[in-house]
Amino acid sequence: MKAILFGALLGVLLVWPAALSLTAAIVTAVVAAVLSKPVLVAFGVGLAVRPYLPRSRRWAR
Repeated sequence: MKAILFGALLGVLLVWPAALSLTAAIVTAVVAAVLSKPVLVAFGVGLAVRPYLPRSRRWAR
């Protein structure tokens, strides 16, 4: 599915080069909107770091 969407995006950019600046503006706006939400940033960092955290035992028995 990702390959199909990526191919469609590349096809649009090849046919309509002005879409490159529009695409860059949209990507910038989406990144700025996500980074302005601290909860989303913290969730993303947690997902990225999770595989590297050591496995711990249960807190209480």
